[in-house]
Amino acid sequence: MQIEKIKGHQTDQLFKAVLELKNLEECYKFFDDLCTMSEIQSLSQRFEVAHLLRLKKTYETIKNETGASTATISRVRRCFDYGNDTYDEMLGRLYPEEQPFDAARK
Repeated sequence: MQIEKIKGHQTDQLFKAVLELKNLEECYKFFDDLCTMSEIQSLSQRFEVAHLLRLKKTYETIKNETGASTATISRVRRCFDYGNDTYDEMLGRLYPEEQPFDAARK
């Protein structure tokens, strides 16, 4: 786990603030103030790449649908393979009816 690399007071403060957000509108306002448009788009794109990987879409399809580079797609894929399983966990909460990325590897 690489979580230890990002742990600290500032990160704790940020994450606690995110956990205090009450609805989607508050999220939009908070992230609009916190991030540049490019940063928000990048985070959103990665999450959509994760969603499409979970649906077993090909790299080519993902690239065409999201505009993500193959490097970005590969990075997200590595998180599925070696990360903390949070993409799959969050997508499972958002889309409980969908089949997981690779149930056999868990």
